[in-house]
Amino acid sequence: MWNKRNEGDPRTATVPAPQSHTSVQAPARTFEPPPTAAVLGPSVVVKGEIRADEDLTIEGEVQGTVQVIGHRLTIGPKGNLQTSGVKAREVVVLGKMKGSIEATEKVYIRKDAQLLGDVQTAGIIIEDGAYFKGGIDIRKPANGKE
Repeated sequence: MWNKRNEGDPRTATVPAPQSHTSVQAPARTFEPPPTAAVLGPSVVVKGEIRADEDLTIEGEVQGTVQVIGHRLTIGPKGNLQTSGVKAREVVVLGKMKGSIEATEKVYIRKDAQLLGDVQTAGIIIEDGAYFKGGIDIRKPANGKE
């Protein structure tokens, strides 16, 4: 049964005063693969051909071709890819890569990355501190966007 004496009137409830804010330093930014990506961990070594119909993150060592057409390939900070060719929608290099890239949209070479090879893409971003040696062929996007 409802007892009016035990319940306060919500219209007269008091709201606690806000507490003072203290500054908190943000934690160091670490690399985390996208949540829906397949991940080859740091202890994984692959020799051969990789084909995937989803985003792929390489944290280990891969020697061979990689095709993730329509998806993103990420070479993590500890990743090492030696390839005759990569085909993907986007390629993000944070670690080491030797070989050519064919990306329909964009290639990102992050600040501590090393890339030796030719790149064919619609757009490229090379951050300060990255090492890149190779040729760049900028092509129009496949879907006609500019």
